[in-house]
Amino acid sequence: MTSRGGHGAHDDTHDDAHRGSGRRKRSRRPSEAELRAVIEPLARIERLPTSAGEREAAQRIAEMLRELGAKDAVVEEEPAYASYARPIGTLTAIATVAGLLAKRSRVAATLVATAATLGIADDISYRGQYARRAFGGRRRSAYNVVASVGDPDAARTLVVTAHHDAAPTGVVFDERAARRLATRYPHLLDKASENPPLWWPVVAGPALIALGAATGSKGLRRAGIGLAAVSTAAFTQIGRSRAVPGANDNLSGVAVLVALATTLRDEPVDGVRVLLVSAGAEEALQEGIRGFARRHFPELDRERTWFLNVDTVGSGNLVLLEAEGPLRMEPYDVPFNNLLSECATRNDIAVLTGLRSRSSTDGVVPNRHGYPTATLVSIDDQKLIPHYHLHTDLPEHVDYDCVADACALAEAAARALAQAERPTAKG
Repeated sequence: MTSRGGHGAHDDTHDDAHRGSGRRKRSRRPSEAELRAVIEPLARIERLPTSAGEREAAQRIAEMLRELGAKDAVVEEEPAYASYARPIGTLTAIATVAGLLAKRSRVAATLVATAATLGIADDISYRGQYARRAFGGRRRSAYNVVASVGDPDAARTLVVTAHHDAAPTGVVFDERAARRLATRYPHLLDKASENPPLWWPVVAGPALIALGAATGSKGLRRAGIGLAAVSTAAFTQIGRSRAVPGANDNLSGVAVLVALATTLRDEPVDGVRVLLVSAGAEEALQEGIRGFARRHFPELDRERTWFLNVDTVGSGNLVLLEAEGPLRMEPYDVPFNNLLSECATRNDIAVLTGLRSRSSTDGVVPNRHGYPTATLVSIDDQKLIPHYHLHTDLPEHVDYDCVADACALAEAAARALAQAERPTAKG
C-alpha cells in the first residue's frame, strides 16, 4: 500500500506500455481551471436520478464531448427507477409491522420478515431487484452519455465510466461521528481495509425479526424492530431529500472523461478504442449503467474490452479498489489492477491499493458480467470520503490535484492497452 506523495525513485526509462501507442513518457495532468470548467457549471444543476436535472447535465456533457471531437456523443435514454429509498424503506416498514404483530402469528411474522430480508439483500446486491418492481413506483428514464474517442478501428476497447447524477442526503451520511472516532483512535486507520458496512444494519433488522419470531425470542425481535424502524425513518428522509451538489461524487469522474477526450484529441492513441460513458441514476443503485449493459454489452467482446470506473476521485488520495460489494465482496480483475498500478508507478501517480468498499459503484455491473474491470475512487487521510452525500460536496472542496492524477492514470491505461500484448486473463 502506498500513500499520496509518490512511489519512490523514478525509472527514467521509457514506459514499455506506451511504445508504439503514444508520444509521451508522462500522461497529461489537466489544470485546475480546466477541471473546474467542467465541475462548477454542472454542480449548479440539481441532478437527482432520472430527473430533468440529470437530463440537462447529460445534454451538457454530450455537447462538451462533441466540441472536443467526439462527434458521435449521444444521450441514451434508459428505463430506470428513481430511487432505492422507496422500495427498501417499504420493506423495512413491512418488516417492522410484522415484528409488532408477531404475537398474533409467529409463522406469518417469520415469513414476512424473511421475505423482506431477502428482498433487501437482492435489491442492494444489484441482482433481480424484485422489490423495486413491486414498490419502486413507475419507471422513469435515466440519461446516459456515450461517446467514442481513440482509434475507431481498433480491436480493443477501453470503457471509462463515471456518473453525473447526484445523491439525496440524510442524517445517516453525517460524518462527524466517524471523524471523531478516526481522530481519537488513529491507530485503527492502519488496520482498516474497508469502509463500515452501512447496509448490514438495514438487512439485520428484518433478519432479526424473522429469527426472533421463529424462535420466540422477544429480545431478538425487539432488536430487529428497532433497527428496521430506524432504517425506515432513514429511507423516508433520503427519499424526500433534495440532491447534493455532487462536485466530488461524481462530477470529478465526469471531469476525467472530458479531460481524457481533450488529451486523446490533441495526442491520439492508436490500437485502442475508448468509450466514454457518463451514466445516469447511479445513485439509484446503478440503474443507468444497467441500461448501458442491456444496450451495449452484446456488442462488446469480453476478451477485448476493459472497464475503468472512475467515481469520487477528488478526496485527496486515489484508491484502486481490490473488491467491492455491500454484502458480499466481489473482487476486481487482478491483472487489470496490476496494469493500472504499473501505469501509476511509471507516471509518479500515488495510488493506494489493498482496500475494499462496502458501498457499490457502477463498476460492479461490468465486473459481474465478466469484463476485466477496475474501479478508481479516493479517500482523505482519515480513510473517509469528505462531504459524502452532503450539501457541502461543493466544487471548492474538491482536491483537483487528485482529480488530475486520475485523469493521467486513465490516459496511461488507454495507452498501455494499445500495446501488442494483452494482459493476462481475468484472475
